[in-house]
Amino acid sequence: MALALVLIIEGMLPFISPRKYREFVAEISQLGDNQIRMVGFVVMIVGLIILFLTRA
Repeated sequence: MALALVLIIEGMLPFISPRKYREFVAEISQLGDNQIRMVGFVVMIVGLIILFLTRA
């Protein structure tokens, strides 16, 4: 169920605005590995916080 929700959310931006999605991907491709890794880490932490807050 969680994977299905991730796929739905991830598919929303390219469906709603393909041009903005393309620009977003182009910007990300210019970031360094450490910057991308940090963004991924922050997103994981935010996800964990949301998960713990919704289970309380």
